Amino acid sequence: MRILIYGSNYFPELTGIGKYTGEMAEWLVDKGFEVRVVTAPPYYPAWHISPGYSPWRYTCERIQGVTVRRCPIWIPNKVSGLTRILHLASFALSSFPMVLWESLRWRPDVIFSIEPPFFCSPGALLAGWLSGAKSWLHIQDLEVDAAFALGLLPSGTMRKFAENAEKYLLRKYSRVSTISGKMMARVSDKRVDSQKLVLFPNWVDADEIYPLPDARCMREELGLSEDAFVILYSGSMGEKQGLEIIIEASRYLLHEKNIQIVMCGDGPARERLVHQSADISILRWLPLQPVERLNELLNCADLHLLPQHPDASDLVMPSKITGMLASGRPIVAMTPPDTELWNLVQNTGLAVPPGDAAALSQAIVTLAKAPDLLTRLGNNARNYAEINIAKEKVLTEFKISLEAA
Repeated sequence: MRILIYGSNYFPELTGIGKYTGEMAEWLVDKGFEVRVVTAPPYYPAWHISPGYSPWRYTCERIQGVTVRRCPIWIPNKVSGLTRILHLASFALSSFPMVLWESLRWRPDVIFSIEPPFFCSPGALLAGWLSGAKSWLHIQDLEVDAAFALGLLPSGTMRKFAENAEKYLLRKYSRVSTISGKMMARVSDKRVDSQKLVLFPNWVDADEIYPLPDARCMREELGLSEDAFVILYSGSMGEKQGLEIIIEASRYLLHEKNIQIVMCGDGPARERLVHQSADISILRWLPLQPVERLNELLNCADLHLLPQHPDASDLVMPSKITGMLASGRPIVAMTPPDTELWNLVQNTGLAVPPGDAAALSQAIVTLAKAPDLLTRLGNNARNYAEINIAKEKVLTEFKISLEAA
């Protein structure tokens, strides 16, 4: 089979959608598929183009058996609702001629389009119709819903138009997949035929991310004492993560003995967050770590933090959670009851209300003082990763759905 993957994020991006899309493409090539990709230069999560790439030129490279065509994209200096729209629209416009050319010239069996950006949907559907390819949309974030829920775009006439356009385009796809059951239910509410829906969760390579008996090396590099209780946030530092709550909670923890919070990652909100927390001694800031050190980083923690903006519940499912679970460490997640994330952490950590810094700090203290509970929840997290989201299992099930399409 020939698969044309169409989306703005791809390897060598180390986090988020680019990471999963790159791993999926290389896995399909290993299984005998022919895969090509139309994407942008790598820019996430730092929101600037990686060295060696240009934001304005069309380029082509070969990565692990995958032909990757990169199209121009505009990267804003400051990310806002309007600049994000212009950013996504710039890629949709520059990439449409390329995806159309590849579709008509190469004749793929499936055009696999990834949201965000949903702006690419009209071009993906037209290319599929003209070339005879099946069109598959994979939703990593319910981008349209999230933009209005988070106040990035004003409600009113624009919202009504955007939601109606989204419903129309979704129904035109041969298959629509997404990464959680609650997100799939939301897609179903947009009047998409249930027979078209596919659950395709993010995964983790449980052979690469696994509990280490000893992570002292990285702790020593960070200047953390051997008996410190280390709390880790690792991932993108954008606006929808709601990371301000960690800073607020850390002020409640200043009097607690041996608690240290490590913030690792990059993104448009990082500089502001570092400035806001300059007076908090228990916070450590790290840049995004290379992939070969990811397991060591995750294992240097006793506990993982997963904040989330309350208005983004069940509109996104944080991709970073897969590594957290596989590392065998408990998670404290900020999520309302009965969300997908809330259900997940019932046996793998603790859930606290979004925006409640006092509750977050109390959950941290509770686990810091309960080593047996900490161990049990961590073991449950590892077992969940091995049984439900192991890479080979998830991608094999996806391959079956792809062939059936």
